[in-house]
Order: sequence, then structure tokens, then C-alpha cells
Amino acid sequence: MIGSIGPLPMEAPSPGSSFTDLLDSLGSKPSLSIPPGEKPPTAPEGTTVLALRYEGGVVMAGDRRATEGNLVAHRRIRKVFQADKYSAVAIAGVAGIAIEMVRLFQVELEHYEKIEGVRLSLEGQASFLARLVRGQLPMAFQGLIVVPMFAGYDEREQRGRLYSYDAVGGRYEEVDFGSTGSGSRLAKSYLRTVYREDLSAEEASDMAVRALVAASQEDTATGGPDLRRGIYPTVLRIGAGGVEELDDSVIAPLAESAVDQIL
Repeated sequence: MIGSIGPLPMEAPSPGSSFTDLLDSLGSKPSLSIPPGEKPPTAPEGTTVLALRYEGGVVMAGDRRATEGNLVAHRRIRKVFQADKYSAVAIAGVAGIAIEMVRLFQVELEHYEKIEGVRLSLEGQASFLARLVRGQLPMAFQGLIVVPMFAGYDEREQRGRLYSYDAVGGRYEEVDFGSTGSGSRLAKSYLRTVYREDLSAEEASDMAVRALVAASQEDTATGGPDLRRGIYPTVLRIGAGGVEELDDSVIAPLAESAVDQIL
């Protein structure tokens, strides 16, 4: 005789399309906190990143310097990352926290696609990144601020789109170009004088490098191209074919020209 079986334990939640929600339900969501009365630690910070639209897509770029107070902490830090096939994210602010946010964002997009069988829309991706930034609000109040940028090719609208954020998770779609980080005002000032709507992908890439060089002339936290060491900005182009990272062999002549011409 087979006895009756009681209800099965429901300790593990059913996985949803949000990886972050799954971690939260399991009590495994990563979190940081500073003990009461303690000062935030000094940590390397990423500086200037930017993005601009061209006909058929968007270019995203970032310098390679990280600072720690008035010192150069790293000369080759990466601030621009591919998020999925058609999108990229760039970071400014506390580098360690920002890079972990990017990794979680990448996993989130991959998890959603595996569960739902389709990629999350570009608008949905931008909204979820805002949610991750908002989740860092307690740390932002303690001085550990992360402010990303997001850009991608919208397959539905067949055009490039870019978004900027503030420290509390506010999300803003930019029409033509945007920048964040310590040199962002200088980069945007340069782009405002030269940007036009009919840029080609090559022209937009050149303009992105020039904007970073222009910012580095006045902002010491922004690292200009280091021609002697062979350190060049990271530049990603995102169009109908997906994300393409430009090789240093392509960036080098653009950087050399910008350094020669921008005073």
C-alpha cells in the first residue's frame, strides 16, 4: 500500500526571467555596506566615457585612466564593455563597484534570453540598468558613486540609441550624444561644436577619440592617448551587424591626429 504524499516543500523559488530577482529570493544578492561611523575607503575611479549616434548606429568610447585622489591608479583600465550582441555599457565612478555592476548586467541579459527565448528590448535593458544603479543608492550616499552610460542598436526602430544616468538611477535618453565622468562637460562641449546628424561610422569614431583628447587637455583625471606606451581609448561601434570593437591599429592613427591637432 502506498501512503499519501504530503505537499512538496517549496523552499526554492521558480526561476524567473530576472537573474537579480532570483538571487534576491535566494538571499544571495550581492550587497555592500559601510559600518556606521566608518569613512568610505579610497578606491580607484574611472573617469570619462561618451557615446554619439551616427547614421545606422552609435559609437561608445572611453579613456583608459583610473585615478585615486590626485594619483593615477591605473593607466589601462577598461571602461567600455559589450553588454549583448547589440548593446554596450560604459562606466564612470568607483571602478571596482562599476565593473561588478557591468558583470551582473551582462549575466542578467544572458539569463533573460535563455529563459524567454528572445533578447530583452533595448528599452528594457536601459530600464534594468537604471534599476541596478538605484540599488547602489546607499553606497552613493556614502560617497561610492557609480554612473554608467548605455548604448545600442534598436532592432525594432533600426537606429542607434543612447542613455545617460544619474547617481540615483535616473535614466535619460540622449538625442545625439552624451558623456559622463569627470571630463564629461569638456567632452560634450567639444561634441556640441562639431557634431552633425549625417556622420558615417568612421567619422563618429574619429570624433569620439577627439572628444576624449579635448577633455584630457583640461581634466587631469581623463587620460589622453599615450602614444609612447601604446595606450589608446576603447572604442566600440554598434550597428545592424552588432557590436564591433575597433582594434588599436585603427585607433592609433586617429589618436595621433587628435593629439597633433587639438591644443
